[in-house]
Amino acid sequence: MTSTQMLKLDDPAQQKQPGPLRTIGRMIRVIWSNNKAKLGMIILAIFLLVAIFAPLLAPYGAQTNTFERNADASPAHWLGTTAAGEDVLSQLIYGAQVSVLVGFVAGILATLVAVAVGLSWGYIRGFGADVIGFIVNLFLVIPALPLMIVIAAYLQNGGFGVIIAVIVVTGWAWGARVLRSQTQSLRGRDFVTAARFSGDRAGRIVFREILPNMTSLIVGSFFGAATSAILAEAGLEFLGLGDSSIVSWGTILYWAQNSNSLLTGQWVLLFAPGLCIALLAMSLTLINFGVDAVSNPRLREGKSK
Repeated sequence: MTSTQMLKLDDPAQQKQPGPLRTIGRMIRVIWSNNKAKLGMIILAIFLLVAIFAPLLAPYGAQTNTFERNADASPAHWLGTTAAGEDVLSQLIYGAQVSVLVGFVAGILATLVAVAVGLSWGYIRGFGADVIGFIVNLFLVIPALPLMIVIAAYLQNGGFGVIIAVIVVTGWAWGARVLRSQTQSLRGRDFVTAARFSGDRAGRIVFREILPNMTSLIVGSFFGAATSAILAEAGLEFLGLGDSSIVSWGTILYWAQNSNSLLTGQWVLLFAPGLCIALLAMSLTLINFGVDAVSNPRLREGKSK
Protein backbone atom coordinates (compact mmCIF):
# COMPACT_ATOMS: atom_id res chain seq x y z
CA MET A 1 0.00 0.00 0.00
CA THR A 2 1.44 3.36 -1.03
CA SER A 3 1.65 6.40 1.21
CA THR A 4 -0.94 8.16 -0.97
CA GLN A 5 -3.43 5.36 -0.44
CA MET A 6 -2.77 5.43 3.32
CA LEU A 7 -3.41 9.18 3.38
CA LYS A 8 -6.70 8.67 1.56
CA LEU A 9 -7.80 6.10 4.10
CA ASP A 10 -6.90 8.37 6.98
CA ASP A 11 -8.59 11.39 5.43
CA PRO A 12 -12.09 11.79 6.97
CA ALA A 13 -13.31 13.30 3.73
CA GLN A 14 -12.46 10.07 1.91
CA GLN A 15 -14.25 7.83 4.39
CA LYS A 16 -17.81 6.78 3.80
CA GLN A 17 -20.28 9.27 5.21
CA PRO A 18 -23.52 8.12 6.82
CA GLY A 19 -26.52 8.22 4.52
CA PRO A 20 -29.36 10.69 4.92
CA LEU A 21 -31.74 8.05 6.30
CA ARG A 22 -29.25 7.10 8.99
CA THR A 23 -28.71 10.76 9.86
CA ILE A 24 -32.46 11.39 10.12
CA GLY A 25 -32.87 8.25 12.21
CA ARG A 26 -30.16 9.42 14.61
CA MET A 27 -31.83 12.83 14.91
CA ILE A 28 -35.20 11.25 15.70
CA ARG A 29 -33.64 9.04 18.38
CA VAL A 30 -31.94 12.02 20.03
CA ILE A 31 -35.13 14.09 19.90
CA TRP A 32 -37.21 11.21 21.30
CA SER A 33 -34.74 10.76 24.19
CA ASN A 34 -35.59 14.28 25.39
CA ASN A 35 -38.62 14.16 27.69
CA LYS A 36 -39.90 17.60 26.69
CA ALA A 37 -39.55 16.78 22.99
CA LYS A 38 -41.19 13.40 23.51
CA LEU A 39 -44.24 15.07 25.06
CA GLY A 40 -44.33 17.56 22.18
CA MET A 41 -44.17 14.78 19.57
CA ILE A 42 -47.05 12.93 21.25
CA ILE A 43 -49.23 16.06 21.34
CA LEU A 44 -48.35 16.88 17.73
CA ALA A 45 -49.13 13.32 16.62
CA ILE A 46 -52.58 13.55 18.24
CA PHE A 47 -53.37 16.78 16.38
CA LEU A 48 -52.10 15.32 13.12
CA LEU A 49 -54.31 12.24 13.51
CA VAL A 50 -57.31 14.42 14.36
CA ALA A 51 -56.68 16.57 11.28
CA ILE A 52 -56.25 13.57 8.97
CA PHE A 53 -59.25 11.60 10.25
CA ALA A 54 -61.52 14.59 10.95
CA PRO A 55 -64.38 13.30 8.72
CA LEU A 56 -64.38 10.06 10.70
CA LEU A 57 -64.01 11.60 14.16
CA ALA A 58 -66.43 14.51 13.87
CA PRO A 59 -70.01 13.57 14.83
CA TYR A 60 -71.48 16.09 12.36
CA GLY A 61 -70.44 18.15 9.39
CA ALA A 62 -68.28 21.21 9.97
CA GLN A 63 -70.93 23.66 8.73
CA THR A 64 -74.12 21.73 9.53
CA ASN A 65 -76.35 24.36 11.16
CA THR A 66 -79.67 22.57 11.67
CA PHE A 67 -79.36 22.25 15.44
CA GLU A 68 -80.71 24.35 18.28
CA ARG A 69 -78.84 27.62 18.64
CA ASN A 70 -76.68 28.37 21.69
CA ALA A 71 -77.45 24.97 23.19
CA ASP A 72 -75.56 23.84 26.28
CA ALA A 73 -73.45 20.71 26.43
CA SER A 74 -75.45 17.49 26.08
CA PRO A 75 -74.93 13.86 25.00
CA ALA A 76 -75.82 14.89 21.43
CA HIS A 77 -73.52 17.91 21.48
CA TRP A 78 -70.65 17.43 23.92
CA LEU A 79 -69.49 21.07 23.75
CA GLY A 80 -72.84 22.62 22.84
CA THR A 81 -73.76 24.51 19.69
CA THR A 82 -72.91 27.93 18.28
CA ALA A 83 -75.18 30.93 17.70
CA ALA A 84 -75.64 29.65 14.13
CA GLY A 85 -76.73 26.17 15.29
CA GLU A 86 -73.45 24.36 14.53
CA ASP A 87 -71.90 21.63 16.64
CA VAL A 88 -68.86 23.05 18.47
CA LEU A 89 -66.99 19.74 18.78
CA SER A 90 -67.29 19.06 15.05
CA GLN A 91 -65.99 22.52 14.22
CA LEU A 92 -63.13 22.07 16.66
CA ILE A 93 -62.11 18.78 15.01
CA TYR A 94 -62.33 20.15 11.47
CA GLY A 95 -60.53 23.32 12.55
CA ALA A 96 -57.41 21.25 13.23
CA GLN A 97 -57.04 20.70 9.48
CA VAL A 98 -56.64 24.41 8.75
CA SER A 99 -54.22 25.15 11.58
CA VAL A 100 -52.01 22.15 10.84
CA LEU A 101 -52.05 22.78 7.08
CA VAL A 102 -51.34 26.51 7.28
CA GLY A 103 -48.74 26.04 10.00
CA PHE A 104 -46.73 23.39 8.20
CA VAL A 105 -47.02 24.81 4.68
CA ALA A 106 -46.17 28.35 5.78
CA GLY A 107 -43.41 27.02 8.03
CA ILE A 108 -41.83 25.04 5.18
CA LEU A 109 -42.02 27.95 2.72
CA ALA A 110 -40.66 30.47 5.24
CA THR A 111 -37.82 28.09 6.08
CA LEU A 112 -36.95 27.56 2.41
CA VAL A 113 -36.78 31.32 1.87
CA ALA A 114 -34.69 31.73 5.03
CA VAL A 115 -32.29 28.97 3.95
CA ALA A 116 -31.82 30.39 0.45
CA VAL A 117 -31.33 33.95 1.67
CA GLY A 118 -29.33 33.11 4.81
CA LEU A 119 -26.83 30.80 3.10
CA SER A 120 -26.34 33.14 0.15
CA TRP A 121 -25.96 36.14 2.44
CA GLY A 122 -23.47 34.36 4.67
CA TYR A 123 -21.28 33.03 1.84
CA ILE A 124 -20.99 35.88 -0.64
CA ARG A 125 -19.18 39.13 0.08
CA GLY A 126 -19.17 42.65 -1.25
CA PHE A 127 -22.04 44.61 -2.74
CA GLY A 128 -24.35 41.58 -3.10
CA ALA A 129 -24.10 40.82 0.63
CA ASP A 130 -24.82 44.47 1.46
CA VAL A 131 -27.98 44.44 -0.68
CA ILE A 132 -29.25 41.23 0.92
CA GLY A 133 -28.39 42.59 4.36
CA PHE A 134 -30.36 45.77 3.70
CA ILE A 135 -33.45 43.80 2.65
CA VAL A 136 -33.26 41.43 5.63
CA ASN A 137 -32.73 44.26 8.10
CA LEU A 138 -35.65 46.14 6.56
CA PHE A 139 -37.98 43.21 7.25
CA LEU A 140 -36.55 42.86 10.75
CA VAL A 141 -37.04 46.54 11.59
CA ILE A 142 -40.67 46.68 10.39
CA PRO A 143 -42.96 45.24 13.11
CA ALA A 144 -44.26 41.91 11.81
CA LEU A 145 -47.78 42.08 13.24
CA PRO A 146 -48.75 45.51 11.84
CA LEU A 147 -47.24 44.58 8.48
CA MET A 148 -49.15 41.31 8.53
CA ILE A 149 -52.41 43.10 9.35
CA VAL A 150 -51.91 45.68 6.58
CA ILE A 151 -51.16 43.06 3.91
CA ALA A 152 -54.00 40.78 5.03
CA ALA A 153 -56.47 43.69 5.12
CA TYR A 154 -55.50 44.72 1.59
CA LEU A 155 -55.88 41.13 0.32
CA GLN A 156 -58.89 40.27 2.50
CA ASN A 157 -60.91 37.08 1.87
CA GLY A 158 -58.21 35.60 -0.33
CA GLY A 159 -58.39 32.16 1.25
CA PHE A 160 -55.55 29.89 2.32
CA GLY A 161 -53.13 31.22 -0.27
CA VAL A 162 -53.24 34.80 1.00
CA ILE A 163 -52.87 33.81 4.66
CA ILE A 164 -49.89 31.58 3.86
CA ALA A 165 -48.29 34.24 1.63
CA VAL A 166 -48.69 36.91 4.30
CA ILE A 167 -47.10 34.67 6.95
CA VAL A 168 -44.20 33.72 4.66
CA VAL A 169 -43.49 37.31 3.62
CA THR A 170 -43.34 38.48 7.22
CA GLY A 171 -41.73 35.41 8.81
CA TRP A 172 -38.51 34.51 6.97
CA ALA A 173 -36.12 37.31 7.97
CA TRP A 174 -35.20 36.17 11.48
CA GLY A 175 -34.36 32.65 10.32
CA ALA A 176 -32.24 34.07 7.50
CA ARG A 177 -30.16 36.11 9.95
CA VAL A 178 -29.53 33.09 12.19
CA LEU A 179 -28.52 30.90 9.24
CA ARG A 180 -26.28 33.65 7.88
CA SER A 181 -24.31 33.73 11.15
CA GLN A 182 -23.78 29.96 11.05
CA THR A 183 -22.79 30.09 7.38
CA GLN A 184 -20.15 32.72 8.12
CA SER A 185 -18.79 30.47 10.86
CA LEU A 186 -18.55 27.49 8.49
CA ARG A 187 -17.21 29.46 5.54
CA GLY A 188 -13.69 29.52 6.96
CA ARG A 189 -13.53 25.79 7.79
CA ASP A 190 -10.93 23.60 6.12
CA PHE A 191 -13.39 21.49 4.15
CA VAL A 192 -14.93 24.62 2.59
CA THR A 193 -11.48 25.98 1.73
CA ALA A 194 -10.52 22.64 0.17
CA ALA A 195 -13.69 22.60 -1.92
CA ARG A 196 -13.03 26.16 -3.07
CA PHE A 197 -9.44 25.35 -4.12
CA SER A 198 -10.60 22.22 -5.94
CA GLY A 199 -12.64 24.43 -8.27
CA ASP A 200 -16.16 23.77 -6.95
CA ARG A 201 -18.72 26.44 -7.73
CA ALA A 202 -20.21 28.60 -5.01
CA GLY A 203 -23.64 26.96 -5.34
CA ARG A 204 -22.24 23.49 -4.83
CA ILE A 205 -20.13 24.57 -1.86
CA VAL A 206 -23.10 26.22 -0.18
CA PHE A 207 -25.65 23.45 -0.74
CA ARG A 208 -23.40 20.37 -0.70
CA GLU A 209 -20.73 21.29 1.85
CA ILE A 210 -22.22 23.90 4.20
CA LEU A 211 -25.94 23.03 4.17
CA PRO A 212 -25.59 19.42 5.52
CA ASN A 213 -23.78 20.78 8.59
CA MET A 214 -26.76 23.00 9.46
CA THR A 215 -29.51 20.36 9.46
CA SER A 216 -30.48 20.70 13.12
CA LEU A 217 -30.47 24.50 12.89
CA ILE A 218 -32.72 24.41 9.82
CA VAL A 219 -35.11 21.95 11.48
CA GLY A 220 -35.26 24.18 14.53
CA SER A 221 -35.92 27.17 12.28
CA PHE A 222 -38.81 25.27 10.68
CA PHE A 223 -40.47 24.48 14.00
CA GLY A 224 -40.11 28.10 15.07
CA ALA A 225 -41.60 29.32 11.78
CA ALA A 226 -44.45 26.79 11.99
CA THR A 227 -45.27 27.90 15.54
CA SER A 228 -45.38 31.54 14.47
CA ALA A 229 -47.51 30.60 11.45
CA ILE A 230 -50.10 28.79 13.57
CA LEU A 231 -50.40 31.74 15.95
CA ALA A 232 -50.46 34.26 13.09
CA GLU A 233 -53.19 32.37 11.20
CA ALA A 234 -55.36 32.20 14.30
CA GLY A 235 -54.75 35.88 15.04
CA LEU A 236 -55.61 37.04 11.51
CA GLU A 237 -58.76 34.91 11.44
CA PHE A 238 -59.78 36.19 14.87
CA LEU A 239 -59.42 39.77 13.64
CA GLY A 240 -61.64 38.97 10.66
CA LEU A 241 -58.81 39.43 8.13
CA GLY A 242 -58.98 35.90 6.78
CA ASP A 243 -61.71 33.91 5.06
CA SER A 244 -64.55 33.84 7.58
CA SER A 245 -66.42 31.21 5.56
CA ILE A 246 -63.95 28.44 6.40
CA VAL A 247 -63.91 26.50 9.66
CA SER A 248 -60.73 27.02 11.68
CA TRP A 249 -59.89 27.65 15.30
CA GLY A 250 -59.39 31.33 14.46
CA THR A 251 -62.81 31.68 12.82
CA ILE A 252 -64.44 29.89 15.77
CA LEU A 253 -62.97 32.60 18.01
CA TYR A 254 -64.07 35.28 15.54
CA TRP A 255 -67.72 34.18 15.45
CA ALA A 256 -67.73 33.54 19.21
CA GLN A 257 -66.66 37.12 19.77
CA ASN A 258 -69.29 38.44 17.35
CA SER A 259 -72.04 36.49 19.11
CA ASN A 260 -70.91 37.64 22.60
CA SER A 261 -70.38 34.08 23.81
CA LEU A 262 -69.13 35.18 27.22
CA LEU A 263 -72.31 37.13 27.84
CA THR A 264 -74.44 34.13 26.92
CA GLY A 265 -72.40 31.82 29.16
CA GLN A 266 -70.81 29.82 26.31
CA TRP A 267 -67.22 30.34 27.42
CA VAL A 268 -66.29 27.01 25.83
CA LEU A 269 -66.47 28.64 22.38
CA LEU A 270 -63.49 30.77 23.38
CA PHE A 271 -61.70 28.38 25.72
CA ALA A 272 -61.68 25.22 23.53
CA PRO A 273 -60.14 26.66 20.32
CA GLY A 274 -57.77 28.82 22.36
CA LEU A 275 -56.58 25.75 24.26
CA CYS A 276 -56.06 23.82 21.02
CA ILE A 277 -54.01 26.66 19.51
CA ALA A 278 -51.89 26.87 22.66
CA LEU A 279 -51.30 23.10 22.82
CA LEU A 280 -50.35 22.83 19.15
CA ALA A 281 -47.92 25.75 19.41
CA MET A 282 -46.53 24.34 22.66
CA SER A 283 -45.92 20.93 21.07
CA LEU A 284 -43.71 22.46 18.38
CA THR A 285 -41.84 24.50 20.97
CA LEU A 286 -41.22 21.38 23.08
CA ILE A 287 -39.91 19.49 20.05
CA ASN A 288 -37.43 22.32 19.55
CA PHE A 289 -35.79 21.35 22.86
CA GLY A 290 -34.92 18.00 21.31
CA VAL A 291 -33.72 19.65 18.10
CA ASP A 292 -31.37 21.82 20.15
CA ALA A 293 -29.99 18.67 21.76
CA VAL A 294 -29.06 17.30 18.32
CA SER A 295 -26.65 20.17 17.66
CA ASN A 296 -25.52 20.59 21.28
CA PRO A 297 -24.79 17.28 23.09
CA ARG A 298 -24.54 19.15 26.42
CA LEU A 299 -28.32 19.69 26.30
CA ARG A 300 -29.11 15.98 26.01
CA GLU A 301 -30.91 14.55 29.00
CA GLY A 302 -29.32 11.66 30.86
CA LYS A 303 -25.79 12.69 29.89
CA SER A 304 -23.25 13.14 32.61
CA LYS A 305 -21.84 16.63 32.96
